[in-house]
Amino acid sequence: MKSGKTPPQTASMTAFARHEAVAHWGTLTWELRSVNHRYLDISLRLPEELRSLEPRIRELVNARLARGKVDGTLRFQPSEASAGTIEMNAEQVQRLLVAADHLRHHAQDIAQLRTIDVLRWPGVIKAAALDVESLGAAALEALSATLAELVATRNREGARLQEFMLARLQSMEEMAGKAKELFPEATRQFRERLEARLKEVKTQLDPARLEQEIVLFAQKADVTEEIDRLTAHFAEIRRVFSQPGPAGRRLDFLMQELNREANTLSSKSTDTRLTNVAVELKVLIEQMREQVQNIE
Repeated sequence: MKSGKTPPQTASMTAFARHEAVAHWGTLTWELRSVNHRYLDISLRLPEELRSLEPRIRELVNARLARGKVDGTLRFQPSEASAGTIEMNAEQVQRLLVAADHLRHHAQDIAQLRTIDVLRWPGVIKAAALDVESLGAAALEALSATLAELVATRNREGARLQEFMLARLQSMEEMAGKAKELFPEATRQFRERLEARLKEVKTQLDPARLEQEIVLFAQKADVTEEIDRLTAHFAEIRRVFSQPGPAGRRLDFLMQELNREANTLSSKSTDTRLTNVAVELKVLIEQMREQVQNIE
């Protein structure tokens, strides 16, 4: 057995997989499709011969997938060799012919039975014996192979989504850093504007009062807490990506928190550049949020 931890893997919920199993009894074809969903929702279409496998099939899918709407279709095509010779139920044919003669005796305009009509009648053709146990085992084995392909596809797509979102996350970290740098400059510019207005009206403001106005402005416009919370959320997103297992719901919650902080940052902004940073942050968050909906 190999040692070491399983490498973290972000999985998409959107994928398709198809697998065929061919043997002497015929061909089994599995098709699995999955799309995003709040939880795991499995829909199955199975041939009559294998409907008894449904609980076991659901168990296997549940073991490999955590979220997504999964549509599974299994088709069975018997081989000509397994079908063997056609055997008719002579007693059933005789009963059918007697019933037809009796019906024509009362209604002579009824058409004669055609050969194909007789062959299609339920119970006329004896179905060849089918080894359902072996067929079921083969169907489950084929399902395992199909699930492996589906999971691999979801992982590949998930890796692309993770790369996309980490690129946006890096841009958001740069935007937050820029906002942190702009805040002291915005306070300095407020002081300069206030002093310029006082000179225009030729009014001398008490230095203590001036400092008080600047402090009040700084407190109102202080975005340090929002930047700190944004930074903490960024770190948590990276931590979630570094851990194995489903991450979609946690990431969706974090997107809501990021959007909340970006809105507060925008409402506190007294500088056009800070407003632009907040807008850019919200655009990046929305781009990430759309992709998070596809993550398991």
